[in-house]
Amino acid sequence: MSQRPQIRPKNPRFSSGPCSKRPGFDVSALDLATLGRSHRSALGKSVLQSACEQTAELLGLPADYRVGIVPASDTGAMEMAMWSLLGARPVDVFSWESFGKGWLVDIEQQLKLDNARSFTADYGMLPDLDAADPEHDIVFTWNGTTSGVCVPDGAWISDDRHGLTICDATSAVFAMPLPWHKLDVVTYSWQKVLGGEGAHGMLILGPRAVARLESHTPPWPLPKIFRLTKNGRLNEGIFKGSTINTPSMLCVADYLDSLDWIRSIGGQAAAIGRSRANLALIESFVNTHDWIDFLAQDPDTRSSTSVCLTLDLPDSSVKRLVGLLAQHEAANDIGAYRDAPAGLRIWCGATVEAEDIKLLMPWIEWAYHEVKEH
Repeated sequence: MSQRPQIRPKNPRFSSGPCSKRPGFDVSALDLATLGRSHRSALGKSVLQSACEQTAELLGLPADYRVGIVPASDTGAMEMAMWSLLGARPVDVFSWESFGKGWLVDIEQQLKLDNARSFTADYGMLPDLDAADPEHDIVFTWNGTTSGVCVPDGAWISDDRHGLTICDATSAVFAMPLPWHKLDVVTYSWQKVLGGEGAHGMLILGPRAVARLESHTPPWPLPKIFRLTKNGRLNEGIFKGSTINTPSMLCVADYLDSLDWIRSIGGQAAAIGRSRANLALIESFVNTHDWIDFLAQDPDTRSSTSVCLTLDLPDSSVKRLVGLLAQHEAANDIGAYRDAPAGLRIWCGATVEAEDIKLLMPWIEWAYHEVKEH
């Protein structure tokens, strides 16, 4: 029988969204000068514009890429992109987990595009990415948050493509290197890798996406919060601090705090390094225990953020194990996503400390033997 560990992770928050706040986070340190002020005041607009500019700087975006803050988290940003941009060309949709399947459902059942092709795979696998047609638009997730499977790189995306690439990268931005010249639209949310607050999405547009917006009018009605153009031209204000609807300036202050933290640790490269180091600790543990494995079947496609694991236990025992860890305050919210195979999902983004991952591993081993033997 395995002995219960004596030391718990200092921070047991391993949720895959909203994710753990940055190390040392203190709400009293936020700059709250904008609270109670109009987001359209000179101060409000300058702070919102700064959030967009700092994002572009820290991500190393090409100079002609635009960054905007939009409603409804990553979901809102993706819906805005799909409803505004699709329909001009056939579209190839690649999905291998819950959120990617959601985009496929929207394209087939809501937008009802009759020139859409779907490429799907079961949890743990990737579809055939090489099937992408450079003449078609492409919709895909960079990292499957609910499956722990990510695309290994952008080599499968043609440099000579005529279609657009629309990429949901919500659990990849600031955690995985992205080939921006291959991506025409990228979306993400603050509550993932940065450990920020929910309800706001980030929309990044490359010049090819802007050209599509200004040359293509969708045949369906667009709600106000989806409208990116005005009189046939891009609404540049969205990307300069004039948001479509009212944002939470408290959440914006929190986002800016997150960006300051990224800068303080050494920028995007350091954040990616922290996430990869966390994954390496779990890989070392898995390699020495035969009762646990990665859901991602190819090591090259393993996510370094939403790390999904399988156990040689029945589903009911996995649920008991997750509950046992929460009961002992060793790990919160690490059960697999509801649509995914039973297992563990451990967030390993940059805001999670390596020491906490180290301390979590013996707790998982102890809990496994507890439920296995009882």
